[in-house]
Amino acid sequence: MPFNIVLIEPEIPNNTGNIGRLSLATGSNLHLVKPFGFEITDARLKRAGLDYWQHINVFYYDNIEDFYTKNSTANMVYFSSHGEKSHWEIDFEDNMFFVFGKESVGLSENITAENKEDTYKIPLYSEHIRSLNLANAVAVVTYEGLRKLHIK
Repeated sequence: MPFNIVLIEPEIPNNTGNIGRLSLATGSNLHLVKPFGFEITDARLKRAGLDYWQHINVFYYDNIEDFYTKNSTANMVYFSSHGEKSHWEIDFEDNMFFVFGKESVGLSENITAENKEDTYKIPLYSEHIRSLNLANAVAVVTYEGLRKLHIK
């Protein structure tokens, strides 16, 4: 699998469904860290993921500690509107983990502080917006990674 997409405490089922569909389309694994802002059986999640959900390589974690314990040796990069480096600067590698926070507040300050050198942002060119929709951000990063892996 080229990548691992990690959603920490996702809140919006439509985003998670769309990201699941993207995971399948790109051959990526999807990692979902609880608590969720919805039930996994939510109709909106299923509608966004359509009939693809059963084909997605999805892993569930009870909390952030569970996620880090089970993936302690993983190569992770983090995404936040507070990152200082652009996602274009990432040296993408197979099996890399892309870690995204919840829709309302993003990643916790603890996570971004502990991983400052590995925290990136997607550039925005308007002062009228603070961030992209989570599903859009995941798509931008994942396809940029695929593009870079294919031109190496």
